[in-house]
Amino acid sequence: METLLKKYLKGDTTLWIVFIMLCILSAIEMYSASSTLAYKAASHTAPMIRHVEFLAGGIIIVFLIHLVPFKIIRILSYFGLLLSFFLLIYVLFKGKSENEASRWLVIFGIQFQPSELAKLSVIIVAADLISRIKDTASNEWMYFRNTVIMLSVISGLILLENFSTALILFAVVFFMMFIGRISLKYLGALAGILLIVGSLGYFAIKVIPKDSMPAAFDRGYTWVGRIERKFVGDKDATVTKYVINDQNRQEQHGRIAMARGGVFGVFPGNSIERDYLPQAYSDFIYAIIVEEMGLIGGIFVMLLYLILLFRAGKIATKCSTVFPALLVIGLSLMIVIQALVSMVVSSGSGPVTGQPLPLISRGGTSILITSLYFGIILGITRQIKNENVPLDEDVEIPEDGIPVVELDDL
Repeated sequence: METLLKKYLKGDTTLWIVFIMLCILSAIEMYSASSTLAYKAASHTAPMIRHVEFLAGGIIIVFLIHLVPFKIIRILSYFGLLLSFFLLIYVLFKGKSENEASRWLVIFGIQFQPSELAKLSVIIVAADLISRIKDTASNEWMYFRNTVIMLSVISGLILLENFSTALILFAVVFFMMFIGRISLKYLGALAGILLIVGSLGYFAIKVIPKDSMPAAFDRGYTWVGRIERKFVGDKDATVTKYVINDQNRQEQHGRIAMARGGVFGVFPGNSIERDYLPQAYSDFIYAIIVEEMGLIGGIFVMLLYLILLFRAGKIATKCSTVFPALLVIGLSLMIVIQALVSMVVSSGSGPVTGQPLPLISRGGTSILITSLYFGIILGITRQIKNENVPLDEDVEIPEDGIPVVELDDL
């Protein structure tokens, strides 16, 4: 298999294996977790075939994108950012609503989430802006300011319908700025402002009745309710702890699914909770994985994402300029943090967020965009190998870290 990968698929072999393993796990678990969809569909095989088609499309995307030089992706990201801006505004007024949130657009019969394209574009543009920072204070402030403005506008539009996605995107770019050696005074001020704005928003929702709040902020009351149920609890918590109701149905059935799994699981196809757990095929698919594959299967899935993060760190140290290094780190962090959030929610350890498990959960837009992430990362490793830089050998890193990219590298 390794010979086949090296012959036809360029880039890092380990990352190709991680990607392929995630696709295989996705197909296996969707066959089991989508039973409720199969029951409702005209054809019982339709949901599974649709999911496999998206996975096949993702594989094609990875193969094609990993052959594209990252300098071209760098330029195209600005067009993607502009398109995302208009689509995020459009979806607020004309978006299709599911689960009380307008996150989807339907164009020519194709349903997709503009926020997925926005996340990808923001990470690439942020990597570009941060990589341009020189040693002067005025230069650093200019690119830091531009990055924050861009991030705030896009995250703000996403925030109106998807709090968790906006928060994850903000956190990823914040880490990228930290790794890009932006001054701690700027990052500290940004964190402080974010904390103040978040606190004011929380208290505003607690004080102002929902009927008096503009409709654009309706989702805020949902977020606050979920957070308080998880971390504050009900007054009658001792009575309702084990009662399944409309508010805790997902969390409770998620816990039951993971408890049934034990160490070795009940094996694929034998899940019971897939018929009771809402969104078993998307937001809570990790609970079904643990139920069917046990603790061993759950740890194996975790390891796949951790291997991705470890390899991304290794790849970043081999990059000759800042932009590809930051881009690899940013894309891998987005995948891994989203996976971590999805796992935490499935285990009942955090409030419900609606975050899918990357490349495994059902969702065409998410699968295709995550495949783009992998394609870009693999493309960078391909170019590193073309420069005859071995990915698995330690090299001496300069004291001042990764060299700063020059503008004429574009």
